Amino acid sequence: MSLLANILGFSAFGLAARVGQLGIQRRNLLDNPGGHLISMGVFGFAGYWAYQWDQRAAVLLSEKRAEIAERRQKELAQTEAAAVVALEEA
Repeated sequence: MSLLANILGFSAFGLAARVGQLGIQRRNLLDNPGGHLISMGVFGFAGYWAYQWDQRAAVLLSEKRAEIAERRQKELAQTEAAAVVALEEA
């Protein structure tokens, strides 16, 4: 998911939350447009933060997977070396 889509999606959710809030209070939905903008901005920032967090988590996961694969290769090489030594001794 792209950054823009993430921000716009969260902003739309913020707008829906604000409209829902005003609907529960039975107030005019277009009474204070500044409140809508603030809600959309806050939720849009949450979308930006969620996107950045997701990207960082993907990098950390790929680094960890590479580290695990490297460790498995070393263990496999050590096991093979031990098997060769055991066969030569037998």
